[in-house]
Amino acid sequence: MRKKLIMVLGALLLACGLPLSGTFAASTERFSDLPSSKHFAEAVYNLAERNIIGGYPDGTFKPGNSITRGQAAAIIAKMIKLDTSKVKDPGFKDVPKANGYYKAIAAMAEKSIISGYGDGRYGPNDPITRGQMASILVKAFDLPRYDFTSYKSPFEDVKRGTGHDPNILTIYRLGITTGKSADRFSPNESITRGQAAKMLKATEEAKAPIVTVRASDYKWEQFKMFDSNHKDTGLFHAVVGSDKPNSRTADKIHLVPLQEGTGTFSVALVYSGNPDKKYYQKYYVYIKEVDGELKLTLEETEDFLTTPAIISVKEQVQNVSLSTMDGKKLSDNVKFSKCLSNSPSDCYDAEEVNQDGKYNNIRIGIDKPGRYIATVRFADGEEVRYGMVVESSAPSFYFSMRILEEKTSATLNLGADGKIGRHVIPKDAEQIAVVTRDPESNLFRADAKKAGSFSIKFPDNTDNYFLGINVYVEQLGPIMNIGMYKDVYVDH
Repeated sequence: MRKKLIMVLGALLLACGLPLSGTFAASTERFSDLPSSKHFAEAVYNLAERNIIGGYPDGTFKPGNSITRGQAAAIIAKMIKLDTSKVKDPGFKDVPKANGYYKAIAAMAEKSIISGYGDGRYGPNDPITRGQMASILVKAFDLPRYDFTSYKSPFEDVKRGTGHDPNILTIYRLGITTGKSADRFSPNESITRGQAAKMLKATEEAKAPIVTVRASDYKWEQFKMFDSNHKDTGLFHAVVGSDKPNSRTADKIHLVPLQEGTGTFSVALVYSGNPDKKYYQKYYVYIKEVDGELKLTLEETEDFLTTPAIISVKEQVQNVSLSTMDGKKLSDNVKFSKCLSNSPSDCYDAEEVNQDGKYNNIRIGIDKPGRYIATVRFADGEEVRYGMVVESSAPSFYFSMRILEEKTSATLNLGADGKIGRHVIPKDAEQIAVVTRDPESNLFRADAKKAGSFSIKFPDNTDNYFLGINVYVEQLGPIMNIGMYKDVYVDH
């Protein structure tokens, strides 16, 4: 009788469990209740052949049965090759050491992949929900965590701040699952054995091409900034994360390839720093399709990319020439694009825009740091010079740039109304700009001398809102720009 009872109990355990090395060993045999036409059949057979999951003694797989939290822990621990030989007791009151899933649960808990309920239980025999499975997969496979700030969830039943929401969004963004329908994920529904197998295999495949860069790779504690630029929209995602549970510290960045192409990626320990000290790293990002899968590789570089110089114009441009500030001619005919705004996407090659069309800016490319003068010739024959100071700006791939239009004189007409009275110019102001005034029209003119600023006061003025005139002179090398502005109270 005792021998019979033990045999019955063993059969029940096999029937209720989801074996790891189980009753279905690696072979070409097929489960009687799982035809290859089922959408999860390929995943089931793949995992079974690898001895990760198994079937039942009667040759079935029972794909519609639910999978428990204990079973999920055991399967995933084996799938990610987690060491379960020496584990720390997780302290779950319903998972004694005699429990068949104890080692897997303990190892997963120690890695902060799983956690229990608030009352100290783990619930090893509870069916695992779709939301719980999403969170375990993201943590176990170290997947990038997309957030609701940058990406919108398509699921009406997955709201921000409801527990598993960022992990559900992640497995959706990575194509691991599409949900129960187009707008519902059903996070509280239990997951079946067939669904679990398909989700596990899809997670493994989604993880394979992802490259993770960690701050520890550079002996840093965290990333203060990162930058990614690529010509092809949607080339890859760079998703910031942390290896520390519940931490906002950015100590890793996942690079998720989306399509073939070449881009750039850079990371830095600080926002800026001593250029003699390596506080940043820059890479070219290459994405190629290899054997039907995208492969992302990084190549270290110190290169800078050609940086667009946006020059504001008010008239039709005929020609642009470029020289250094010390007088070396670089080009008499620089290629330029016409831009409808400051956005690069609104720029077009000069020949592509009708000469009668209106545009607000032109763009030229600068590929080396230096101090330049761009001379723009307009259709009416007028020429205007623009000073440009171009400097390296690591960790960015683009140069930092300051551009100043040459304007050596400015005028401001206050009208013929004589109530402003006399004007007072500060001492030594003439070293910055020479100011003249037409008493008949109250037209003020200022001619620039050097960089600086001052204010012209009107002590006899009866206009309580008008304080005077501010004069500003900016300078880049030999290029000066002067402006005159009426000084008024800010709330008028």
